Amino acid sequence: MIVDSSALVALVFREPAHERVIDAAVAADWLGIGAPTLAETGIVLAARIGEAAGPALALLLEHLDLRVVPFEALHARVAREAFRRYGRGRHPAELNFGDCLTYAVAKVARLPLLFVGDDFAQTDLEPGLRPAPTPRPSEPDV
Repeated sequence: MIVDSSALVALVFREPAHERVIDAAVAADWLGIGAPTLAETGIVLAARIGEAAGPALALLLEHLDLRVVPFEALHARVAREAFRRYGRGRHPAELNFGDCLTYAVAKVARLPLLFVGDDFAQTDLEPGLRPAPTPRPSEPDV
């Protein structure tokens, strides 16, 4: 499974989906992250937590056994196609630059993408995160 920065940010900041992200990561046979996504995650974390970003990212890489996937010419071609199909202003998914790079890594690897949010859910990628359980309506007291 390929991991998006949104999933890692959810873990660091214990966002509502963080437990589902942990479950999906633990269940995966293999976890990878594109080199550009790793850089993006480091930048996002640095903007929010400053100097603690480096150690936090290193811990995530180690604890999740995340493998860094090099970004190559084929990825660049697939990222351009992702923008053409799903890019901001072109499709409801509204993928941005970083999203297109992450999309390409997952697409080329033919692996599900572990992400949080709605953007990638509107693409042809297999989601790595199971949908949140919907609460069952309570039965009225009789």
